[in-house]
Amino acid sequence: MLTKVYGSAVFGVEATTITVEVNVDKGIGYHLVGLPDNAIKESNYRIAAALQNNGYKIPGKKLTINMAPADLRKEGSAYDLTLALGILTASGQIKSDNIEKYIIMGEISLDGSLQPIKGALPIAIKAKEEGYKGFILPKDNAREAAIVSDLEVYGVENIKEVIEFFDLGKPLKQTIIDTRKEFYKSLDFPEFDFSDVKGQESIKRCMEIAAAGGHNIILIGPPGAGKTMLAKRLPSILPPMTLHEALETTKIHSVVGKTKNMGLMNQRPFRSPHHTISDVALVGGGSYPQPGEISLSHNGVLFLDELPEFKRGVLEVMRQPLEDREVTISRARFTVTYPSSFMLVASMNPSPGGYFNDPDAPVTSSPAEMQRYLSKISGPLLDRIDIHIEVTPVPFDKLSEERKGEGSVEIRKRVTAARELQTLRFEEMDNVHYNAQMNTKHIRKYCKMDDASKELLKNAMERLNLSARAYDRILKVARTIADLDAAEAVSGTHIAEAIQYRSLDREGWLG
Repeated sequence: MLTKVYGSAVFGVEATTITVEVNVDKGIGYHLVGLPDNAIKESNYRIAAALQNNGYKIPGKKLTINMAPADLRKEGSAYDLTLALGILTASGQIKSDNIEKYIIMGEISLDGSLQPIKGALPIAIKAKEEGYKGFILPKDNAREAAIVSDLEVYGVENIKEVIEFFDLGKPLKQTIIDTRKEFYKSLDFPEFDFSDVKGQESIKRCMEIAAAGGHNIILIGPPGAGKTMLAKRLPSILPPMTLHEALETTKIHSVVGKTKNMGLMNQRPFRSPHHTISDVALVGGGSYPQPGEISLSHNGVLFLDELPEFKRGVLEVMRQPLEDREVTISRARFTVTYPSSFMLVASMNPSPGGYFNDPDAPVTSSPAEMQRYLSKISGPLLDRIDIHIEVTPVPFDKLSEERKGEGSVEIRKRVTAARELQTLRFEEMDNVHYNAQMNTKHIRKYCKMDDASKELLKNAMERLNLSARAYDRILKVARTIADLDAAEAVSGTHIAEAIQYRSLDREGWLG
């Protein structure tokens, strides 16, 4: 007897439906074909034990199982439940007329209980697109799959529940989620709040500008000045995610299995990889490609602490994704593309000893050592960072103040208002959504200066020996400052403030 059961495979952030054909014939044998990996080949041992422990068995006949399309490599243990139900139906141990209307996925333990799978959300989206009635999967993944409307999602704990659903018509409990309600909860109570930061008003202002224009930012300062503390609070002032952004972000995290018992992600991601990270772990890839840290921080913040300690090769592979806002990983047989539109926040000490520019600290690094330390960061990478700001330690009187600083919710209101102006400005453009994405043509069009502003910028560039690359960056940042003021044109005060945020461009910064 031949039976067809349906599962799904995830490539990149998209799913492909897999047809599992099970044929029971005379003879003895177990033949699994269709490019399965080792985890799938081993499934017959798990399935045999699970069925035995639940009162069923693998028939002692010739079993041929094909996973179509046969030229597509299948990987992982998530097909256990699909294969088990195919075997039971084909061998006549259960009767089911409607098994073909469902996508069925799940890893089986030896007692028949189900373990969570990866990529439940992309699979659910594909199931809805292709008109399947429902999706049966482990209970831990049910909430994320239930984000997809018009698809019946059943989270189950044991294979016995699925067998009884098909064989005896015993109903399963459907998982239903109000996506909008899920999405809007807890937005106004960020875990890390700017009100916790004492002093550092100029740096907070700088962070507000970076968030308003989507600008990449680098913080330079001695240990303990508050660089990491400030960076961790940046997501709390970014504009709330749109439903589309939330879905896109949840999809990527679903592929790597980070959405267990979660519904829709409503907080922007914040990723902070250690400086020993490899280039594949940062950008994505591997023999079976997986998203890297830059894709996991899509629509959020990627924080690189102690930037010069990262291997130079690792930092260089980030240049193209920073520009294109996506990563394409090519293999001989296929190519996958992961989105990677993130805000880069980097921090570094000004010297190997950490206390350069601090008048009270002993000078422990020679100018040559400091030059070598700073030269670990290449010019092209710095070129993609719009704002450089020096962070100084907070004095005791500020630290001991009882008064709380301005909270993230108030700052976020101003940031969101500035972003809305930019959305209107760039609404007819596909690839530009905020000021940081402007190219030279857009800068000429939207950052027009009067004569006094031009003279101010000219004097600053000559006096501070600012490099040519700083010119466009200053204008982009000035445009964002003008948006925060709700100003139509860029004025001299906006230019003057933007000039302050280019510390590393000044020749002789090492002094």
